[in-house]
Amino acid sequence: MTISAEHLCKYYGNKISVEDMSFSLDEHAVLGFIGPNGAGKTTTMRMLCGIMPPSSGDVLIDGASILNDPVAAKRKIGYLPENAPLHGSMTVRSFLIYCGRMRGLCGRKLTEAVGSSIEKCALEPVESEEIESLSKGFKRRVCLAQAIMHSPEVLVMDEPTDGLDPNQKREIRSLIRSMREHSAIIVSTHILEEIDAVCDRVLTICAGRRVFDGTVSEFRALAPSGRLDDVFAMLSGGAPS
Repeated sequence: MTISAEHLCKYYGNKISVEDMSFSLDEHAVLGFIGPNGAGKTTTMRMLCGIMPPSSGDVLIDGASILNDPVAAKRKIGYLPENAPLHGSMTVRSFLIYCGRMRGLCGRKLTEAVGSSIEKCALEPVESEEIESLSKGFKRRVCLAQAIMHSPEVLVMDEPTDGLDPNQKREIRSLIRSMREHSAIIVSTHILEEIDAVCDRVLTICAGRRVFDGTVSEFRALAPSGRLDDVFAMLSGGAPS
């Protein structure tokens, strides 16, 4: 299983949001996708998942084009957006059942998928509660549960630990590491410690263009200090501390 971005570009009028973005990722790997605010990370991730059409370029999911064969490509993707919409009046379990049905699951497969995602995301204490009554951390975990319930071969996650406490972050990072066994995973984050915690590779963009793509150790070696924040500052135009 491979996800491959091929010369992705996105324009808003005369403004370039993402320019000539190309990379590929195989299964069993986790790519950390980082860059300063406004760099084009979320736009890129939306194009990867087929939510936003590129101005040019394409995305291939195991050879299926997100533009020319979107149904086949999207079946293989799980997407955790940064601000995922939730049906606040639904309970956690009923929402996941709804999402599973939208994914084409039914009967025993649906029941097993819902139960598994609730267990993996530690949602048992709140599975019967309405989503609008939950804390931000639990809502984030509900969003993650819907993204993984169909065992996607490609998992794209935008700020997966946003709003979680330290214990919850540790649990989600452990889950990400376990899911790499059968998935190619892209994690967009502004939390640099997440790069060390779960990622094999780092893709850094600035002003819509790729400025680094390599292993975590190669990324760290770019700064004499070896500190991730110093490398990030150097690549994004900031001043290392």
